[in-house]
Amino acid sequence: MLAGLIRTHSGIALGDDKRTLVANRLRKRVLTLGFQSYEPYCKLLTTAAGAAEIDMLIDLVTTNHTFFYREPDHFQYLADVVLPGLAASGVPVRLWSAAVSSGEEAYTMAMVAAETARRVQGLNWQINGSDISRRMVAMAEKAIYPMDALQPVGSLLTKRYFERGVGKQEGMCRVQANLRERVRLQRINLLQSSYPLDGLQHVIFCRNVMIYFDAAARSLAVDNLTRQLAPGGYLFVGYSESLGSNPKGLEPMQHGVYRRI
Repeated sequence: MLAGLIRTHSGIALGDDKRTLVANRLRKRVLTLGFQSYEPYCKLLTTAAGAAEIDMLIDLVTTNHTFFYREPDHFQYLADVVLPGLAASGVPVRLWSAAVSSGEEAYTMAMVAAETARRVQGLNWQINGSDISRRMVAMAEKAIYPMDALQPVGSLLTKRYFERGVGKQEGMCRVQANLRERVRLQRINLLQSSYPLDGLQHVIFCRNVMIYFDAAARSLAVDNLTRQLAPGGYLFVGYSESLGSNPKGLEPMQHGVYRRI
């Protein structure tokens, strides 16, 4: 039953091999609600009163592994090919991190855009970031990370785009306000029928998410994302993900990068 609810509300397909993982992640929540077993918790989820609890369920079972400059070839392609080409067209560039997790991907995109704008005239950009987990969106909004997490960023960009914590925040850092204000964050389920975004997007990063979907959910998500792309826009998926040799409405550009036809 839990697997069915999770699949319906998130697209995440959990097999029997994930039973122990799910039980471990939910155990504390079940006890906090005063239940001694999972059965009454499952019953709660099917009631009107339990509707809000489904968001908590999704928060607890989703995997949120990310870091700055993950799969760096994509960010190099964004800087060298995609953003200069879009800047030359004169359009305000809209980028979307569609599975933002705790924010590292969106802020990496922001650093890449800001750095590209230093050398490419006329680049005007804005970033959307979204995740199905409200907890992750809240973390992304805070934009506070351990200093150790900035190793992939490098010293120059750390000085340029981060503030070091002092006192109780020593050992932590925060993305500077001038970069944070370029990133709009909200909760979005990739399987919902429409997305509350400001127009079609020129760049969508949706990486290392669809590997958790079954075939039907993956197909629906790709169709939704493709419709959200402006003509000529780019969709980035994870290194370990593939949309097949001839995805509808998209042409492959390089590994994990597709362009809307």
